[in-house]
Amino acid sequence: MPLALLALTLGAFGIGTTEFVIVGLLPGIADTYAVSIPTAGLLVTGYALGVVVGAPLMTGLGTRVSRKRMLLTMLLLLVAGNVLSAAAPTFGLMMTGRIIASLAHGAFFGIGAVVAGNLVKPDRKAGAIAAMFTGLTVATVIGVPLGTLLGQHFGWRLTFLLVALIGLLGLLGVAALVPEQPAPQDARLRTELAVFRNPQVLLAMAMTVLGFGGVFAAITYLAPMMTEVTGYAEASVTWLLVLFGLGMFAGNLIGGRYADRHLMPMLYTALGGLAVVLALFALTAHSKPAAAVTVVLIGALGFATVPPLQKRVLDQAVAAPTLASAANIGAFNLGNALSAWLGGMVIAAGYGYTAPNWVGVVLALAALALAVLSGGLERAAQRGTTEPANVLAPVGHR
Repeated sequence: MPLALLALTLGAFGIGTTEFVIVGLLPGIADTYAVSIPTAGLLVTGYALGVVVGAPLMTGLGTRVSRKRMLLTMLLLLVAGNVLSAAAPTFGLMMTGRIIASLAHGAFFGIGAVVAGNLVKPDRKAGAIAAMFTGLTVATVIGVPLGTLLGQHFGWRLTFLLVALIGLLGLLGVAALVPEQPAPQDARLRTELAVFRNPQVLLAMAMTVLGFGGVFAAITYLAPMMTEVTGYAEASVTWLLVLFGLGMFAGNLIGGRYADRHLMPMLYTALGGLAVVLALFALTAHSKPAAAVTVVLIGALGFATVPPLQKRVLDQAVAAPTLASAANIGAFNLGNALSAWLGGMVIAAGYGYTAPNWVGVVLALAALALAVLSGGLERAAQRGTTEPANVLAPVGHR
């Protein structure tokens, strides 16, 4: 693994930690600012929406800036946002800090995926992307539980300061190790936007929204499901999230390995398996051991889709990949927001805490249907380009 990939992974670790750690710190933040838990939860929503808007915005603004400089700028935003969050005297400034940090998220992963892919041979591109995303999965296994623990014992402000330190270390690593990859000479915002006319790019992003939405339909409401239905103590939810993170870590590596060899079959398998496991979760949620195993499988199958989906976008947007790659990161967060909203609706309608799993099943099956459609269109296009050559070929060569 090139050392530059380690620097990208460290940056991804910092971003992943700041995204998810706030969930475990909400009670303390709510007490500090004398607001309700739902109001404090807007810090999660604000971050997600910041990613959705910031991913294409920041990438579009940097179309003529070298990719390394853009990565450094994004990590600087991460540091600044977390420092402001740690020091914020009011809830409004805390929200501002979260939004500043969120602007780094999509552009860093989008540009970082392009840079990571260019660091290795073409047949190892998905593996390199997966290596960078390992920082995000490790954040859920180590960064989030550790940050939550430190925040609960020494105050949540310390957690955000430590995340800022991680971001600073990532910035220094990128500055020292990542080679210069200048923006393409003909890079223009109009050129980057043109890739969204490609139906395959739009299909890949729709798969991202629906497929990853299937994961978060269940995981967003994991705590009440596990405590109210399965019978776990509240303290056990942290360890269940660690299991989910371990599943994400394994799935990310598997997805990266096989996407380089068989991208579309990998997507079909992961999305189909995810739909099955989410359906089973409605049953296994009534058993502690079975529920724990299912949580691991959801994490594994959900994140097994990430490297192939990101590589699919890069492959289809080869003429102008940077903005499309960043927009796809925003699509992951859009899926999170959509699925959380739909899951909340079915719970509010009285269908119970396991009902979001069925929302996840529908979303995963819809993503699988789009994947089959995308693969079919690609095969049809390939036949269309080869058949004329066959018609013109001499009979003896057919």
